[in-house]
Amino acid sequence: MALGKRKPDQQDLWVATCDLPRSPGHPFYSKLNRLLDEAKFDEFVEDLCKSYYKDGPGRPGIPPGIYFRMLFIGFFEGLDSQRAIAWRCSDSRSLQSFLGMDITQPTPDHSTLTVIRQRLPLEVHEAVFTFVLSIAKMKKLLKGQSVAIDSTFIEADAAMKSIVRRDTGDDWKAYIRKLMADEGIEDPTDEDIRKFDKKRKKKVSNKEWTSPTDSDARIMKMKDGRTRMAYKTEHAIDVDTDIVLSAGVHKADESDTATFTETLVKAQAHTIQAGSESQIQDAIADKGYHSTDVLVWCEAVGVRSYIPERESRWHRKWIDKPSECKRAVYGNRRRVKGGRGKRLGKLRSEFVERSFAHVCRTGGARRSWLRGLEDVTKRYLMCVAGRNLGVIMRSLFGMGKPKTLQTDGTGGFLLIWAAMVAVGHRFRSFCDSVARQIGLAKSSVSKFAAYHVGFNAPRNLNAG
Repeated sequence: MALGKRKPDQQDLWVATCDLPRSPGHPFYSKLNRLLDEAKFDEFVEDLCKSYYKDGPGRPGIPPGIYFRMLFIGFFEGLDSQRAIAWRCSDSRSLQSFLGMDITQPTPDHSTLTVIRQRLPLEVHEAVFTFVLSIAKMKKLLKGQSVAIDSTFIEADAAMKSIVRRDTGDDWKAYIRKLMADEGIEDPTDEDIRKFDKKRKKKVSNKEWTSPTDSDARIMKMKDGRTRMAYKTEHAIDVDTDIVLSAGVHKADESDTATFTETLVKAQAHTIQAGSESQIQDAIADKGYHSTDVLVWCEAVGVRSYIPERESRWHRKWIDKPSECKRAVYGNRRRVKGGRGKRLGKLRSEFVERSFAHVCRTGGARRSWLRGLEDVTKRYLMCVAGRNLGVIMRSLFGMGKPKTLQTDGTGGFLLIWAAMVAVGHRFRSFCDSVARQIGLAKSSVSKFAAYHVGFNAPRNLNAG
C-alpha cells in the first residue's frame, strides 16, 4: 500500500449532496428522538408556540422543537452557555441529526436562541417541563405521593465588584471615599483606599446594595465564607421515581420557609397537568424548612410533614398560640423520630442532592450566563427537564446520558469482578502452599486469604 500524503486545503467547486459524509447518529440521541417522536413532542411544542408567531408570508423561524432540543443538549453535554451549545451543535454531525437539521442547513446561532427565548414566555417553558412529566407518567415513572424538597444556589451573571448603593448609586470605591472623608482623609490614592477598606469591618446588605447589571441577583454568603451574587433554586422530587416535579428559581435572600408552600403547590399542579391523579401525601425537607406556619399549612392541606427541628436550649411554650400549632409541631416531631421518617430522610438526602449534582455540576447549570429572574428560570427549567428525560432514558435503555456508553457500568463491574476472582485463586493457592510448608491448617489459611481478598473466592461465589 502506498503512503498517503496530506494535500493542501483546496475545496471542490461543486459537491453532490450524495457525496457528503453523513453521521450514523449517536445511539443515545437516536433513542431519545424515538422517545420524543412517540410522545409527539414536535407537534405539541409547535401548537403551543403557534400564537407567538405571525401567520402569513415571510421567512419561517426556527422550529420550536429544535430550540428546546438544543437546550436539552446543553444539559446532556454539560454546557453552561448558549454560545457553547451553538458551537457544539454546529461541530457535531450526530447532534445535527438529533436536531433534524439537513446536512446543508446551518445550525442556529446563539443569538437565535436569545431571540426565541425572549419571544416565548415562561409559561411555554413550564408547559414543556410538564410535557416531559407526562412522558414519565406514560412510562409509569410518576407517582407523586412522597415529595422531598431542598434548595441550592447558582451563581448569577453579576460581580460583587460592580455593586452600587441603592440610595445614592455610588459604587464601592466612591462609598469608601465618603467614609474616608468623614474621618478627615482627603484625596486618598487607590492604595490608601485598599488599606482603609482592608482594616475596617465590612458588611454588605441586600437592602443597601444591588447589582446594576442584574437587579434580581442577590448577595449570598457561601459555605466557605465568600460572598457571591446568586439565585436560589429549589427542587421538589418524587422519592419513589427520582423525577423532579418542580424546579423553581427564587431570589437568593428569600428564606426556605417562604418558598416551601409555592414549591409544593407547583409540584402538585405539575403532577395533575401531566395526567396523574395522585395527591401529595408526604413532604420531606431538612431543618431549614422547619417553621410553625409551614407545619400548620401542611396539616391544613392534608400533607404529612417530615421536617426535623433545629436544636434549641429552650422548650416551646404554647400559652398564646392556637391549639393547631401545638398539634402540628408535635405530630411532625413524632413522625420524624419514627422509622418511616428516618427512612424518608435518607431518601431525601440521596435523591435531592443527586439531582443538584446532575443539574448544577455535570449539567452546566451552576453558573448562569443570563440576567434576570425570568430568563434564568427558563434556562434552568429546561436543564431540569433534560435531567428528567435522562431518568426516563436510564429506566428504559439503561443509560441516562450520552457519555454513559463510554464507561458502561455493567461491563466495568464484570471486569473488576473477574480480576478479583483471579486474584483470589492465586492468593488462595499461595497461602495453601505456605501452609503446607509450615504445617498450618489449610482451612484457617483459606479463611485468612478470603478475608484479605474481600470475599470467599471462589468457593462461595454462588452462595447468597
